[in-house]
Amino acid sequence: MKESILLGAHMSIGGGVHTAIERGCSINCTAIQMFVKNNMQWFARPLTRDEIRGFLEHRQRGELLSIFAHANYLINLAATNPQFHANSMRSLSEELIRAGQLELPFLVMHPGAHLGAGEEAGLKKIVKSIDAIFRVIPKVKTRIALETTAGQGSCLGHRFEHIAYIIENVRAPERLCVCIDTAHLFAAGYDLG
Repeated sequence: MKESILLGAHMSIGGGVHTAIERGCSINCTAIQMFVKNNMQWFARPLTRDEIRGFLEHRQRGELLSIFAHANYLINLAATNPQFHANSMRSLSEELIRAGQLELPFLVMHPGAHLGAGEEAGLKKIVKSIDAIFRVIPKVKTRIALETTAGQGSCLGHRFEHIAYIIENVRAPERLCVCIDTAHLFAAGYDLG
């Protein structure tokens, strides 16, 4: 690829994870974002060896410079409902494993919503949850990219201080990075002009 500018879009995995690469290349993307499973379901069957191999082969043949994943929208590591929190933990763990199998460097994730428990309680629960997930899957190399949010409702991550708190307090900060969503930051009140 001659150009080094990263320009892309979120691509569907309908028909298999490898199709995201095909779709991105067909419109001359240099980067794509994708889900590693259906984004509106908690869980999915494990990827088969053939699916993983097919994805990696398509990646080698394609001209994409960067591919990363986005976590499903159901995940809330600050959830106050015990079952919802347990589902969030399991789902994020499974998605990190899938992203690792596909050799994706990042899994972008909305930090969570405190749902009335308060920002401090929500942030502490997110930190505790991330630490627990990293203990369960210590060898997965895919990093969690904490995405800045617009701050609607009780969503956390709309202040840089929220993201900093999470990174500063997890036991393995090297396994985190940040995804700056400028539209979200603008909506949260940051002057980007």
